[in-house]
Amino acid sequence: MGVERVRGDGVDLVLEPRGETMNRMSVAERRQQLVGAAITVARTRGIDAATVRAVATQAGVSLGVVHYCFEDKSELLRAVAEQAPGEASVQVIDALPHRATIVDALSLAVETLWRSMRENRDARILSHELTVAGLRDDGLTDVIQTQYAQSRTTAELFLTRIAEVTQVEWTVPMGPLCRSMVAVVDGYSLAWLVDGDDEAAHGGLHGYARYLAGLTRPA
Repeated sequence: MGVERVRGDGVDLVLEPRGETMNRMSVAERRQQLVGAAITVARTRGIDAATVRAVATQAGVSLGVVHYCFEDKSELLRAVAEQAPGEASVQVIDALPHRATIVDALSLAVETLWRSMRENRDARILSHELTVAGLRDDGLTDVIQTQYAQSRTTAELFLTRIAEVTQVEWTVPMGPLCRSMVAVVDGYSLAWLVDGDDEAAHGGLHGYARYLAGLTRPA
């Protein structure tokens, strides 16, 4: 018996034979499981190792299940790119105080980001690997475009939120500001991965935070 798709309680289910039982999971749940497996493989063994077969093995499912949920590896990597930047960003935004000066709030954000970078080095490598993979393969161009669009969206959410809690407004357009923030964080992240200079990366991020603080005025 192969992979089947049925309707159960109004939700599409992926059914796969596992011995004498059937593993029931919605398509959305199965896709999330496979994305998690792909991220695990890519973080530990590199993006090139995240083949359909490797992801299936990591998730404990058949190749048919992966092919059923994702048309090809490009679609799977696209889903990975959409999720990969999220963890550190959520931590930084959640750590923002309810009330603070812009300088103190940005300093706290840098410390949260720095801690996440150090604790999740593999995730930073994966982010850069996705970029390189997309630049080398025209079929993955939309993957890195998705990745950077997500990063800019997250930057805008952060900048909007920090302006609210510190009661300031930005004196420059949000679009260019988000692009500069993504570029600076990516740049310091990559340099740190290469040279391992904690002091330079940590100090540089705080320097950029002070620069950002200078681009505000009281709301």
